[in-house]
Amino acid sequence: MLPEHRFISDKPKFFGRRKGRIIRKAKSVLLEKFLPRVQISESAPLSKENLFDFPVREICLEIGFGSGEHLAGQALAHPDIGFIGAEVFQNGVANLLSLITGIKEGDNLPEQISLLPGRTDNIRIFADDIRLLFQKMPDNFLDRVFLLFPDPWPKKRHASRRFINPDNLRELARVLKKGGLLRIATDHKVYKSWTLHQMHQCPFFRWTATCGNDWKHEPADWVQTKYQRKAIREGRRPVFLDYERL
Repeated sequence: MLPEHRFISDKPKFFGRRKGRIIRKAKSVLLEKFLPRVQISESAPLSKENLFDFPVREICLEIGFGSGEHLAGQALAHPDIGFIGAEVFQNGVANLLSLITGIKEGDNLPEQISLLPGRTDNIRIFADDIRLLFQKMPDNFLDRVFLLFPDPWPKKRHASRRFINPDNLRELARVLKKGGLLRIATDHKVYKSWTLHQMHQCPFFRWTATCGNDWKHEPADWVQTKYQRKAIREGRRPVFLDYERL
């Protein structure tokens, strides 16, 4: 049985940064001229047909895609799958646009900005809090969801800010198809323990791991991120937790 959808009429409170260091010219142009082409409209209804300009066999969501390496890599490897990337951090959105267009600082900016050769137009961006998009998302809409290295909010008094919580898990269970995948990666001990506990208490998901190798090593289709490489350099070992929607 699907969890009950609870519509949130007020904008949920967001904790975290929306903008970092100054965004330079090339990425500013990408935000101004190219982002509107791939951005999800807040007014249009959300459906597979109106999100992408061609038929896609699956729809995947990455929540908080950071600098965009994983999302860009997955989209390139799976040109027939539609990807939604949600990220509030403007610098991260700009970096993803740079990855998929190939435009870097110092380049001569073309009059018409386009995707790199070999890429299909299979990425759509929601540059705001994913909980706002959940309010528009139909039941059983997604095939896979990625939540990679979310802010651990390690202090006990900030635990309620962690994305993995009963309310968000209820919404994820609603929008994921039966048999769909929820993948959570973290390098933080507190967040790992918190996630394992929260997911164990959640009746809508089943942990797919059968041995330590299943969650202590990168999945076969993994795309490394900048943050992951930094964590490894600093001695933090990531874990990769895959859950199946029941």
